[in-house]
Amino acid sequence: MKKQTGWWVAALLAVPILAQASCESVKADITQKIIQNGVPESGFTLDIVANDQVDQAGGQVVGHCENDTQKIVYKKTSRDDESSVPDSAGSSQDSPAQ
Repeated sequence: MKKQTGWWVAALLAVPILAQASCESVKADITQKIIQNGVPESGFTLDIVANDQVDQAGGQVVGHCENDTQKIVYKKTSRDDESSVPDSAGSSQDSPAQ
């Protein structure tokens, strides 16, 4: 009985850790969405920055990770006509309220 209770406690403690998305996986997902919307991979960068450094990053926040302690910032690097981030690039939490 004690072993079974111990496993349940361990499982419950692991759930919040598993629920937090890693920054690299979120960044990879957003990268794929931007590329699928026709922006060449060489035409942008995505940087992972701490919340308190977002203003210095000089780009547009398109995602967040690590329990909302890090932001993913999009910066355009090419001179293409497209000057904004595709609407589907970030998560629904990063979209403006409607």
